[in-house]
Amino acid sequence: MYDRLAGEWWRPRGAFAVLHWLAAARGALVPQAGRPGAVLVDLGCGAGLLAPHLEGKGYTHIGVDLSRESLRLAAAHGVLAVRGDVCAVPLPDGCADVVAAGEILEHVPDLPAAVAEACRLLRPGGLLLVDTLAATALCRFLAITVAERIPRIAVRGVHDPALLVDRRALVEECARHGVDLVLRGVRPSLVDAFRWGLGRRAGVRMVPVPTTAVLFQAWGRRGPLA
Repeated sequence: MYDRLAGEWWRPRGAFAVLHWLAAARGALVPQAGRPGAVLVDLGCGAGLLAPHLEGKGYTHIGVDLSRESLRLAAAHGVLAVRGDVCAVPLPDGCADVVAAGEILEHVPDLPAAVAEACRLLRPGGLLLVDTLAATALCRFLAITVAERIPRIAVRGVHDPALLVDRRALVEECARHGVDLVLRGVRPSLVDAFRWGLGRRAGVRMVPVPTTAVLFQAWGRRGPLA
């Protein structure tokens, strides 16, 4: 699907518009690099939509994805492209100061393996950033039944409801690998979305909400190695 729709990646009002909004929100959680040579590994990087939001922060941006065409586009935006599965990443242990897993965990059939890989890549003290969709009836209704029928919100068939992320399992798997997660629910700003729909805004801000039952962000740092 992502190879077939590769021409949509960098169209801010195209099929992947929402991914632009989410990339901006994810980028806002990335701190300034704390050391020379800092590395951010972007799992499921797609065409590199996170890249503009890392400018000036001091990271080497490595993107991992299975889609060759997406990686070609990511490389054109300054990402060091690595073809690989997020459940078996071809990068060494402890190579990353930040690992970002944005809108990817709801597409993988083996959540424990993907979490283990993300945590394996982190240096002690490294930061894990996640945004994904929750395994709830409300999320299935809003993110699949509704969103996949609205043009430019979600591509039809992009989400498998069986792969939506169990929040408790995510927290527990991360804790097993030394990362204590904090979760926060988010949604698009309704005012921004209305103005964007009228062509009066270039993008839509993601705003916090009191529930993590649909779309949520999560972050945590890896503790020292035993």
